[in-house]
Amino acid sequence: MNMNNVLKSLGIEKINEGTYTGTKALKSNGEKIDSYSPVDGKLIASVTASSEKNYEAVVKQAEKAFVEWQMIPAPKRGEVVRQIGEALREYKEPLGRLVSFEMGKSLQEGLGEVQEMIDIADFAVGLSRQLYGLTMHSERPLHRMYEQWHPLGIVGIISAFNFPVAVWSWNAFLAWVCGDVCIWKPSEKTPLTAIACHNIVSSVLKANKVPEGINGLIVAGREIGEKMSADTRIPLVSATGSTRMGKAVGATVAARLGRSLLELGGNNAIIISEHADLDIALPAALFGAVGTAGQRCTTTRRLIIHENVYDAFKKKLAAAYKQLNIGNPLDEANHVGPLIDKDAVAAYENAIKAVKAEGGKQLVAGGVLEGKGYESGCYVKPCIYEVESNYTIVQHETFAPILYIMKYKTLEEAIAIQNSVPQGLSSSIMTLNMREAEKFLSCAGSDCGIANVNIGTSGAEIGGAFGGEKETGGGRESGSDSWKAYMRRQTNTINYSNQLPLAQGIKFNI
Repeated sequence: MNMNNVLKSLGIEKINEGTYTGTKALKSNGEKIDSYSPVDGKLIASVTASSEKNYEAVVKQAEKAFVEWQMIPAPKRGEVVRQIGEALREYKEPLGRLVSFEMGKSLQEGLGEVQEMIDIADFAVGLSRQLYGLTMHSERPLHRMYEQWHPLGIVGIISAFNFPVAVWSWNAFLAWVCGDVCIWKPSEKTPLTAIACHNIVSSVLKANKVPEGINGLIVAGREIGEKMSADTRIPLVSATGSTRMGKAVGATVAARLGRSLLELGGNNAIIISEHADLDIALPAALFGAVGTAGQRCTTTRRLIIHENVYDAFKKKLAAAYKQLNIGNPLDEANHVGPLIDKDAVAAYENAIKAVKAEGGKQLVAGGVLEGKGYESGCYVKPCIYEVESNYTIVQHETFAPILYIMKYKTLEEAIAIQNSVPQGLSSSIMTLNMREAEKFLSCAGSDCGIANVNIGTSGAEIGGAFGGEKETGGGRESGSDSWKAYMRRQTNTINYSNQLPLAQGIKFNI
């Protein structure tokens, strides 16, 4: 399937409207947002950005939709999401290709991202019959006390370019079965995948005569994201992106006493013990470091290697890097595609300069690739530097395939290094020693939201709650009981006696 056919099958035109109240597009006089593929540097298509007037129309329609949507039984809302999952199965191939072409990740990863959407749809369908509350025993006779969960209202979703469709679905599908309505502001770097998703979902919503407005879409710049964060009509804002962006969103939402769900930066490490199976540790480190060209929030950025296996593992790793194929991500023979744009390339080059300036020793050389197949200027070499853990650059997340490796002597030292960075998303230890594994997972171990044993930092499953601590934001999305973020808890007490006992035994002579 060539790209023109992919775009046609997904309803993408040369110039697309960037605002939808639900299934209906709104005209806008906003500026054009051009989407260039990092694969070849060419224009794919353009989108007309939303205006403030468009934004108001989307929010007002969402408010109307919520009144009706929240009253539809949750299992019936789940049935709609089930059908969305089926539609995604039908469009998996073209949508996965578009994700790969617009964002630059490998085709396998693009298809895998759509599969994540399908999986979360399945999860949400089951959840629609499991929005449980608790029943508690009242201390007052002939009283019943319990808690229940109600939808919040409008959920604003601000997503990032690196997972242009999956992270939106983590939020939207759960929010929908909870009875919320959603307004999505995708990354300006990947607007076409958002419109393609909207087209797929809208066909299902139309068929089910769902209230117009449960799936608003706003393609625009940061000013609309700022407006969304400050809008008291939006009780929950879920934002994925940089720590800098998340701090701004969190502060704005908190100032109005709203809720925010923040999934921000990661600076993830794998501890490689002297008791590790190095044949397992190698592919975990390799994929973790170079998958999606280092543009995952769960990318492995640090390897903390025991001094007894440091030299052996370093040689294995350098040899593995020589086997990497860098090129067009739609060619399944290639392991590494391009960075998202020239700004990302500049950040990559600046990080290499910084680590060299601090004394980092080059193990595998980096650099920007040129020539045939690399005309976009966005292809770079995955590289490795030997460093000390206290280097300033090592404390920062660079969204690129740069891996820092360092030695340790004791497990306590390794855990301290692992926890020494401001971020706290994903972590891993490679060891066959049960005591080491258990200590790593204990309260004295990893301080991250995700801690793994004998698997890498990347590739979280949708069944578990996803998110991290510290500057990663503290939010949780996807599985487990993450649905509670999209609802409000209400405690209920029913008195079925013929008396009214008052608190603290207070009585009135009436």
